[in-house]
Amino acid sequence: MPKRIDSLQRRVPAQEITISGGTRPTDHALPCWFMERRTFLCSSLALAAQSEAGFTSVFDGRSLAGWHVNDGPQSAFYVDDGAIVVSDSGNSPTWLRSDKQYENFEFRCEFFVRGWIDSALYLHAPRHGDAQGAGFAIKLFHKAGEIKPEGMGAIFPLIAPLRNNVRSKGEWNDLRVVFDWPRLQVWTNGEQVQDFNVESQAETALRLRHGYLGLQSLSYPIRFRNLRLRELPSKVAWKTLYAGPGDLTANWQVEEGKAKWAELGPVLRADGLGHLASRERYRDFEFLCYVRASQFSNGGVLFRAEGSGQKPHEEIQIHDVSGAVYPTGSLYGRRRARYVHVPPETWYPLQLIVKGPRCVVRVNGETVTDYNGLDRLEAGHILMQAHQTGKWIEYKDIRVRAI
Repeated sequence: MPKRIDSLQRRVPAQEITISGGTRPTDHALPCWFMERRTFLCSSLALAAQSEAGFTSVFDGRSLAGWHVNDGPQSAFYVDDGAIVVSDSGNSPTWLRSDKQYENFEFRCEFFVRGWIDSALYLHAPRHGDAQGAGFAIKLFHKAGEIKPEGMGAIFPLIAPLRNNVRSKGEWNDLRVVFDWPRLQVWTNGEQVQDFNVESQAETALRLRHGYLGLQSLSYPIRFRNLRLRELPSKVAWKTLYAGPGDLTANWQVEEGKAKWAELGPVLRADGLGHLASRERYRDFEFLCYVRASQFSNGGVLFRAEGSGQKPHEEIQIHDVSGAVYPTGSLYGRRRARYVHVPPETWYPLQLIVKGPRCVVRVNGETVTDYNGLDRLEAGHILMQAHQTGKWIEYKDIRVRAI
């Protein structure tokens, strides 16, 4: 034994205490080096326990309670031997989403890789529409050593990982994600593979600030276990303009016309010709809702409006006609949108960001209009427009936040 250790083995006179009819030396009789090692181990265990403090399990190990299969058959995911398993009965765009939405959080889990595996962890995913384009996808892939935007640990398909760390020969991998907007960090097997400011690139800066966790199905039998999460402080405050009956009267007023505005549970349905105006006024804001419309419907969202559609305002068009002068997402009279086709009667997220002279419109996770020449800069009402009898438009989860 090295002399340094020998010098630590000085003993004090042993004292004994009785335990279960026997005796053992007190701690004072133990070598100092042993005491230091025990203290170190206790401290390490305490730190390990502290690192899990505040986490809540989001998978009970027995069922898919707390989760919901989106855009595919219920058999696309199942539970086996304490793990969530992707079956071969569902494929893209099928995914498994959490019942709860999150903004900032730390998430941890383990995933099992044997052979060819392809999947993703969705962050800030919308309830409807393109989960990957509107939110974020952390790619889970079996190939080691590839530093590519489509490789393991990438923010798919845009940002390559800093390094690649995956064990693929029938092994469990640790995954840790910390999303504290705008910073997104990812670790696999204890090694950091992402440290990215999402506001540093136009492709990611305007994606959803909150949403669902999700597990992607590409029909490869990847397994997930030990899913847990702790929420971090929120940084934004949303005002709900419509989530269910009662919100119509509380937050809106009929401005003009004879359109029918029906509260159908969480859905607000418009048919006819007229405008519904927010009671409050907004200048710089982010507006978010889900939209579903009958084929070739016509409507819109007006903003910085003085009141009715006949008074000064700006307008975002909702018009699912590819050959129209101003199709869905266009800034009416100013900028034609890049057309994004969404099948009729299909829900999709509509996002509108207005700040100073700039207006950005995102349809189903894609930026279709980015205009920086608004000259109407005063605060005004937000108006929901119904523009054609017999061509209904439905909205739900309508929210706004000042920016």
